[in-house]
Amino acid sequence: MVHPGRTWWHRGVPYSPAELFWDGAVHLVGLALTIGIGAVLVALVGFGTDPSDLPMICVYVGSLAITLGVSMAFNLAPVNTAKRVLARLDQAGIFLLIAGTYTPVLAALNGTTLGNLMLVAVWATALVGIALKLLVPDRFGRLALLLYLGLGWSGIIVFQTLASTLPNSTLWLLVAGGVAYSSGIIFHLWERLYFHNVLWHCFVVAGAGLHLWAILDGVLLRAF
Repeated sequence: MVHPGRTWWHRGVPYSPAELFWDGAVHLVGLALTIGIGAVLVALVGFGTDPSDLPMICVYVGSLAITLGVSMAFNLAPVNTAKRVLARLDQAGIFLLIAGTYTPVLAALNGTTLGNLMLVAVWATALVGIALKLLVPDRFGRLALLLYLGLGWSGIIVFQTLASTLPNSTLWLLVAGGVAYSSGIIFHLWERLYFHNVLWHCFVVAGAGLHLWAILDGVLLRAF
């Protein structure tokens, strides 16, 4: 993933082979976690707990797999026209992932008016962000960053409702994942630091792993 308005260079030079190697390795770990735990989630929901929740789980797992896959393709691709297209998709993918993650979480509110309104608002905002990143990727960089953070933490609005619905373990795993994602931004912006992009993606994978764990925890405890 890239920061809005930034390039795939830092310190005035392209990333070193070592940085690219470890960046690819981190992405592979993330994809392996997504495929492995995602398959378990789909199986548990589809054949066990509640098949009606399967679409929500598929949206979440699919958005995470797509986002990590595009991010890996972008970060490892040589500098050419295709990389510029992938850069747009990479930035747009962050909005997709945020909305995809909220989908099963808000669905746990069992169709309440608040949950439905929140889900519509999250996806509407995400679609606006996706459109901005695809159509005008070099503009509104700061606005996009604010949208990323604001959308990511918008769950605070329904925190009390979620706290009374989800198991404590599920809720705090979701919060921990959000903290991991947000903390990683520090390294992403620290472009003079060697391996800053690798460290950023380590936090991304950590956040993704915590959220996968949260959804799995909720499924096992029948919260979703």
